[in-house]
Amino acid sequence: MIERIFGGSRRRFDSLSEKEILALAISSEEEDGRIYRNYADGLRAEFPASATVFENMAREEDDHRRRLIELFKTKFGDTVPLIRREHVSGFYQRKPDWLVRPLGLEKVRGQATDMERQAQRFYEQAAQRTSDIDIRKLLGDLAAAEAQHGQRAEELAQEHLGPEARETEDEAERRQFILTYVQPGLAGLMDGSVSTLAPIFAAAFATQDTWQTFLVGLAASVGAGISMGFTEVASDDGVISGRGSPIKRGFATGIMTTVGGLGHALPYLIPHFWTATITAMVIVVIELFVIAWIQRRYMETPWSRALFQVVLGGALVFAAGMLIGTA
Repeated sequence: MIERIFGGSRRRFDSLSEKEILALAISSEEEDGRIYRNYADGLRAEFPASATVFENMAREEDDHRRRLIELFKTKFGDTVPLIRREHVSGFYQRKPDWLVRPLGLEKVRGQATDMERQAQRFYEQAAQRTSDIDIRKLLGDLAAAEAQHGQRAEELAQEHLGPEARETEDEAERRQFILTYVQPGLAGLMDGSVSTLAPIFAAAFATQDTWQTFLVGLAASVGAGISMGFTEVASDDGVISGRGSPIKRGFATGIMTTVGGLGHALPYLIPHFWTATITAMVIVVIELFVIAWIQRRYMETPWSRALFQVVLGGALVFAAGMLIGTA
């Protein structure tokens, strides 16, 4: 266990023989091709044009693997040692595609760029360590090919991803982001900011005790966040509605609900009642305008309607809380 923790079970890159370097390159190209195909599979339903781009990139990785295997067979025979990235100390690691799902376009494009850059550095370092002219030439050629892959990927994108397809896919990704994060988060922020006004300000005016008011606000905010989060998870699994992972939506809703309530609960950590109350009122106004801005920015709600809905609702709940607290 100690040996594994401190990397004793892994080989240093500079200790690898030419045979082992080629074996490592073969397994790396196999893994990269598989990752690109998984990207294509994950994108195909919503982004078919981008899926075609990654399928073509996978085929190019297959060609690199074929050239490496042919040279290995010529130099060392038919048996390729099983050497993978995780067997080499300090060697770059690939993140499995299931760890980066759902596969947003920008996420996988950025991941692919990193993959090609890392592969380029590997081939450059490997070429410097070999004295065999044929191996050195192939590794150098592959380093140059990986360096050009960014440009090649753009060429493939232009070939298979025209302006209309790119615009359609970008709009689909934006819509998915709104459905999975913005819409649930906005609902949570509205609920946390508005629904907690009554208990917080009722407690404030009833007790005029800032610490007790803070505890009421903390309990209301956390309780509302937990309730809203679980409600969002249970209400829709996202399969038919296409709203994305219920877990992600639940976290977005729950966290934003809690944040919305804590915004005007935290000022009651100030010991002076009226200072805390005025500060909380100012924060409430800011929260309501932030909600209206999000509605305008992402939901394309007109400013007048967004402000009317949010401010009117907040004012009514605030008034109810203050009247109950002073009764």
